[in-house]
Amino acid sequence: MADTLITNARLLDPASGLDAPGAVLIRDGLIADCGAGLTAPEGAAVIDAAGACLAPGLIDLRANLGEPGAEHRETIASAAQAAAAGGITTICVLPDTDPALDDPALISFIARRGEATGSVTLLPYGAATAGCAGKELAEFGLLREAGAIAFTDGARAIASARSMRLALSYARAFGAFIMQHPEEPSLAAGGAATEGELATRLGLPGITPAAEAMMVARDIALARITGGHVHFAHISTAAALDLIRAAKAEGLAVTCDTAPPYFDLNETAIGDYRTYAKLSPPLRTEVDRQAVVAALVDGTIDAIASDHQPRDADDKRLPFAQAEAGGAGLATLLGVTLARVHAGDVPMLTALGLLTARPASLLNLPQGRLAKGAPADLVLFHPDRGWKVEAGKLPGKAQNSPFDGRALEGRVLGTWKAGRRVFGG
Repeated sequence: MADTLITNARLLDPASGLDAPGAVLIRDGLIADCGAGLTAPEGAAVIDAAGACLAPGLIDLRANLGEPGAEHRETIASAAQAAAAGGITTICVLPDTDPALDDPALISFIARRGEATGSVTLLPYGAATAGCAGKELAEFGLLREAGAIAFTDGARAIASARSMRLALSYARAFGAFIMQHPEEPSLAAGGAATEGELATRLGLPGITPAAEAMMVARDIALARITGGHVHFAHISTAAALDLIRAAKAEGLAVTCDTAPPYFDLNETAIGDYRTYAKLSPPLRTEVDRQAVVAALVDGTIDAIASDHQPRDADDKRLPFAQAEAGGAGLATLLGVTLARVHAGDVPMLTALGLLTARPASLLNLPQGRLAKGAPADLVLFHPDRGWKVEAGKLPGKAQNSPFDGRALEGRVLGTWKAGRRVFGG
């Protein structure tokens, strides 16, 4: 493969704090050099970025890809297409598929399927419990050996305190964390929207926001007992963030992420029973949304994940209470995150860091930085170029976006995986 020089770019590297004009030289799938004053070696392909932003490829900490078992909703191939269009070069894949990723052969299968796309690295989570059923623990050692990056039951909470305590202890022995869906199941059962005035007015069964904080409080206590690392997924409430902030100050191994709906939308987005905005956890109040934005800035939140949950039309074309929860998030991950940058809420490098360097650090990955010797996983984007989210026209198979109809600024112009251009051009 010939060398490639991407020149005349605004280099953005959250890992080093770099935000300056410059160029990146790609050789043999790696970043050979980056910075100002680079010249193209003989025979190199030269790409003029025309002042657009060049950053590390996005690392999506959590996504469900449908395959295996729900290929009618999404396949690995269609998810890879959406990821490339969204500037995502690494996806951490949830294990609550059918069958669940509780077998080493399935872990290897997902990783190989990612390699086969040529455009995205797939890093599978192992199931925390057999079948993600919440009872017997899965074989952590064998799953870890096969390539599992950490352990979780995906969109299902590990409800048993005893199981969670054991899981945290075992995962610690293998140098991994447990990712928890923080929602007390008995309080959330049958609910469709955040409990409160809006849910009452719409006649929808409510889920108390306390269901999130209660599970977070319990698992922080278990992390304190075991010394294990608990990671809370899609945090959406101020109360839970306060608990996590305090746990971090105490020095506990506690981390968390959120997803774009929880800092860009509030509960009013469900409007007149708009099922595309039915998510798990449900959209929260404006006060909670603002608390999530503040936590992006102050470091309480460690990553922004797409929370990609593909659903087909039949899953959503139902009365709100019966419709499946979940939203497509790959193609919109960068654009919706940049909306908070444009609003002046979050600095550019902070926002990009939550999509690159910080998830890379959490998982000890070599990706997520612009540095000599790092993988040439890159995204080129124009931060001010507008586009509109339109269900039915998004890349990939899943079209169930909670941001349908939303105007965004921040268009991906090109994506490179291991030095090869996989989108744009």
